[in-house]
Amino acid sequence: MSRIGNNPVAIPEGVTVEVKENEVVVKGKLGELTQEFSAVDIKIEENQVWVTRPSDSKEHKAKHGLYRSLVKNMIEGVSKGWTKELELVGVGYRAANQGQKLDIALGFSHNIVIDIAPEVKVETVSEKGKNPIIKLTSFDKQLVGQIAAKIRAFRKPEPYKGKGVKFVGEQLRRKAGKSA
Repeated sequence: MSRIGNNPVAIPEGVTVEVKENEVVVKGKLGELTQEFSAVDIKIEENQVWVTRPSDSKEHKAKHGLYRSLVKNMIEGVSKGWTKELELVGVGYRAANQGQKLDIALGFSHNIVIDIAPEVKVETVSEKGKNPIIKLTSFDKQLVGQIAAKIRAFRKPEPYKGKGVKFVGEQLRRKAGKSA
């Protein structure tokens, strides 16, 4: 039994949800998102979205909670938006942006320049004495997470000193180094 799938998703004011044959379209003040679905039924009743499954087969159970969560993330994204913050930990690690181009120095022989999708807003914060922070904001949770993971993959935090690109608030597993 999917406990998540059985919960309705409330539709806030200013957000419209349309269900076509096998597609959900969510429009809000920040943007518009579409998601195809299969193996479940999606209905809108009294400002709530209900996701139901036709049977208790393994596939239907798996997709029941999945599509409910995707619809919830879409509704929250077009009304509030999603933000991911990355912290660059290391000597000489820097980040700067000009429009949608993100320029990162991560200790390689050259800087890494990334073109960020136009749906995602990029902001870099560099304060003296603190680690640089990259803020990614968008209405699409999947896109923000994908871009953040791509940036983090350039230099993952290593376990001895903790140097690398990490999410703000991420707890790293540290190892003890060699002891003399």
